[in-house]
Amino acid sequence: MSVAPPLTIINAKLMLPGAAEPVSGVLRCADGHIDAVGAKVGPEPGDAIHDAKGKLVTPGLVDFGAFAVDKPAFHFGGIVRAALMPDNRNLDVPSRVRFVASSGKPDFWVHPLAAATQGLDGKRLAEFGLMKDAGAKAVATGRRWIGDSGTMLRVLQYAAMLDLVVCTHAEDAGLAGNAVATAGEMATRLGLPSAPVEAEALAIARDVALAEIAGARLHIRQVTTAAGLDLVRAAKARGLPVTAGVTPAHFMLSETALADFRTFMRLSPPLRSERDRKAVIAAIGDGTIDVIASGHDPRGPEDKRLPFADSEPGMAGAETLLPLTLNLVRDGVIPLARAFELLAGNPARLLGVNSGRLEAGAEADIAVIDPERPWIVDSTQMEASAGNTPFDRQPVQGRVLALFKGGAQVA
Repeated sequence: MSVAPPLTIINAKLMLPGAAEPVSGVLRCADGHIDAVGAKVGPEPGDAIHDAKGKLVTPGLVDFGAFAVDKPAFHFGGIVRAALMPDNRNLDVPSRVRFVASSGKPDFWVHPLAAATQGLDGKRLAEFGLMKDAGAKAVATGRRWIGDSGTMLRVLQYAAMLDLVVCTHAEDAGLAGNAVATAGEMATRLGLPSAPVEAEALAIARDVALAEIAGARLHIRQVTTAAGLDLVRAAKARGLPVTAGVTPAHFMLSETALADFRTFMRLSPPLRSERDRKAVIAAIGDGTIDVIASGHDPRGPEDKRLPFADSEPGMAGAETLLPLTLNLVRDGVIPLARAFELLAGNPARLLGVNSGRLEAGAEADIAVIDPERPWIVDSTQMEASAGNTPFDRQPVQGRVLALFKGGAQVA
């Protein structure tokens, strides 16, 4: 891969590690990495110059847990790297992992998550030692929960030997069944198959217990209920290496959004009560949630133009990840620095990649952002391969003005 020529970004408001607020300064890149950053940095002869014009300069976003490689949508949203879930590509053999790991380069890097079991059947362990050698950055159960505790323990033990994070889906399959909604008044009124919120809590409790036995790092891809978040808090308080994520849908929307049966609201896990939505916001604010991810899963009409219970779960989330997270900053839930830890720094650390922060030596994955720029989400005009967003026609603020991967401008 060719290396971009040296680049200096001037007149920037830099979101630096450890800084509470952006600071004015200059950032220089060379040989694909950040060479220097700060108020006293300047361009050298021959550097390409990008004038940020006083706008915010941040790490490029790292999306932990997408379901499709959709480069135009990721670039629009300021995302330069994505951890790809194993579901759609059946990432249970090294050859497929190796192919996917190289599929987006050089302007977008895909980090495959190895399937924990063959065919994601929850029974037979996949060879994720070989898949790590092929480029897998973590192990994932996909959109399914491994119901057999013995199998899950072996997954966690094997991953711990390889120092790989295990990314789990937290819904007890015996309780969740074919549910498409959360049990309660709304599901009853709409006549939708539903499951109790305890399906999430039971899954988390079991997986945390097994992770402790195995000495494994556990990442729960989405924690969406107050009970589940309490379990994550308790695990963190005991010093266990447990992390948790969520998508904007579960802090922006509640089950009342299902009222018109629009299948763009068909998600996995399903939308929760207003109480749970507020609990997710509180968990983002107090540090219980470590990652905000897009859950990007574009679905065409063949999957979505169906009765609600028959439609497939998923949303096109890459383009709205940044502005919806910035809502939390404007609402005073988190400071700006924390937003980019959730969107870039923490996901990069989970994946073990040298990105997600603006400091010398890190890869030059950089976004120039206008956090106040307004725009309206339009499902018919999205860069994603399908526009199944639950935020259609919603006004948002925050837009990427320029994006650099390895110091080369890609958007």
